[in-house]
Amino acid sequence: MFRALADPTRRALLDQLRERNGQTLGELCGPLAMARQSATQHLGVLEAANLITTVRRGREKLHYLNPVPLWDIEERWIERFERPRLRALNAIRRRAEEETMADRPSYVYVTYIESSPERVWEALTDPDLTAEYWGHSNVSDWQAGSPWEHRRVDGSGIADVVGTVLDSEPPRRLTMTFDAPGAAPPGGPSKVTFDIEPYHEIVRLTVTHENLADTDALEAISAGWPAVCANLKSLLETGHVLPRAPWEMHANSRAAQMARNDPRPSGS
Repeated sequence: MFRALADPTRRALLDQLRERNGQTLGELCGPLAMARQSATQHLGVLEAANLITTVRRGREKLHYLNPVPLWDIEERWIERFERPRLRALNAIRRRAEEETMADRPSYVYVTYIESSPERVWEALTDPDLTAEYWGHSNVSDWQAGSPWEHRRVDGSGIADVVGTVLDSEPPRRLTMTFDAPGAAPPGGPSKVTFDIEPYHEIVRLTVTHENLADTDALEAISAGWPAVCANLKSLLETGHVLPRAPWEMHANSRAAQMARNDPRPSGS
């Protein structure tokens, strides 16, 4: 990661994504007056260092800043000293970016799993497996246009999240709407896409959550998805889930609700 950051051109590319996430190769080349081939090579180094991730939208390939490695540095050397100031600055940045990011994915998370695409697909769609690592059963026939439900495992049959399968390409891609039953958000339902890609001898799983209601929802899923994916990774690689459930991995109550994918407010 430090080797990737040592080059000023690569730092400039990351700065562009910091200013406006989700840019195409052409958009990134423009301000730097750089040939596409040179930019592709630099972006490849950044992607190998896990500092950026990419998502395809039709013919376009969008590039996103991946904050996880930098967050590890922040946690180790910065957070305990500068936490209040950094949170205030981050809130200002999010408000400033709301309009520019309105037509792009709101959240992207990437993890690498020692497994096969088929096994990861099964873990995302099998009701028994999802119950084991997510705390809810994902129930559907997983055909495009079919409904799906995120049901509690307490025998009540209650679904805390429902939606429609928009795209189903086993074992590589699954897209569905994702919201509370009976909810009709003014901006339409949020949408989740799982991209499952072979990466050498392992699998790269990209979770994209779009059309979130507000910055509170963004904060919640930013805590929820890493916890769910960590439990999924543990189950597939070790055969057992982590000692704590996803919604117990962070103190924030709103984030905890999203981790178990119960979008209802506290007390409902």
